[in-house]
Amino acid sequence: MNNTLKAVQISNNIYWVGAIDWSMRNFHGYETSRGTTYNAYLILDEKVTLIDTVKAPFKDELLKRIASVVNPAKIDIIVSSHVEPDHSGALPFVKEYARNAEIITSHPNGLKGLTARYGNLNYKPVKAGDSISIGERTLQFVPTPMLHWPDSMVTYCPEEKILFSNDAFGEHLATSMRFDDENDLETILFEAKKYYANILMPFGKQALAALVSLGGHDIRMIATGHGVIWRQNIETILDCYSEWAGGEVQDRAVVVFDSMWGSTQILAQTITEAFAAKGIPAAYYDIKATPMSDIVTDIFTSKYLAVGSPTINNQMMPTIAAFLNYLKGLRPQNHKGFAFGSYGWGGQSVGQVEDEMKAAGIEIMLDKIRIANVPTPAQLEEIVKKITEMEVQ
Repeated sequence: MNNTLKAVQISNNIYWVGAIDWSMRNFHGYETSRGTTYNAYLILDEKVTLIDTVKAPFKDELLKRIASVVNPAKIDIIVSSHVEPDHSGALPFVKEYARNAEIITSHPNGLKGLTARYGNLNYKPVKAGDSISIGERTLQFVPTPMLHWPDSMVTYCPEEKILFSNDAFGEHLATSMRFDDENDLETILFEAKKYYANILMPFGKQALAALVSLGGHDIRMIATGHGVIWRQNIETILDCYSEWAGGEVQDRAVVVFDSMWGSTQILAQTITEAFAAKGIPAAYYDIKATPMSDIVTDIFTSKYLAVGSPTINNQMMPTIAAFLNYLKGLRPQNHKGFAFGSYGWGGQSVGQVEDEMKAAGIEIMLDKIRIANVPTPAQLEEIVKKITEMEVQ
């Protein structure tokens, strides 16, 4: 038995008691190269309160961290911010020890979701404006529906000025150090952007609404559901969320492609160089060499997108089809782009790529580029000319 798992104090009588998943590398198709944490928090007050649990396989880690500061049987209240199993999976397990604990969840969706997954565990649903006293401290509940599930909510403790933010402001990052100022800020912000781009991007309006609803709160710490706890760079992450939720994009291009025998790759190289010559920084991604989630992170704040595929069996390459399907689900905003590709005889892929780009909300700014067999120097020069003369705003 591992008895070295301890709670980490983050404020007076408030502890992080979550779990670190060093080995996780995929989250619903989103590659998590740095693992993640499942954050849960324990407040010792007149009523001992646990905010969230962890993914079920890590339930013993959670219990041991709780037991390092208090007998789990003494937990009076469990706040379940979000039904998704990476936050609620250990709830039935904890309830076996904290038999009398009341579980607070959002009304009506949290109540519906937890009941459907775990049966009746003594729930108390709350809505916007509700709060409870746990002794010296108060917990205020703020619904954040569709950030990123209908049941999502955050919890604010005014006496401590701590926002328990669940999925907002977090990142998939496994680290032994709990706070933002104990880790490399550039890495944290990249992972926070990647998290937003691959999970929260479709919910920009809801993110803006959440920021507005939290605007009147004095926040000195953001205790997230994943990754680090913000205490030093709170304004930085709030500013980032305002920018990301507003759909702000930069004068930057992303070129994504797959290639069979090199022709589409030559087109991708030419397009990347043409953007750069036009004064627009461009990133070049071979879909086989870079995870989709990393590419999407770059696309997220880049104004221009070019996607290329050769034709195989009258279709685009399966890799590009999967990428565009993934992108379509994220519903990017304020992007412009075009399709390109090579073919032997049919050439259907380029039109299919363009159609999928349109379906993803990409404004088509240049007619599709279709090249039979191997591009000639004259054809490549024509592509450069098209991009050079392309109107950008």
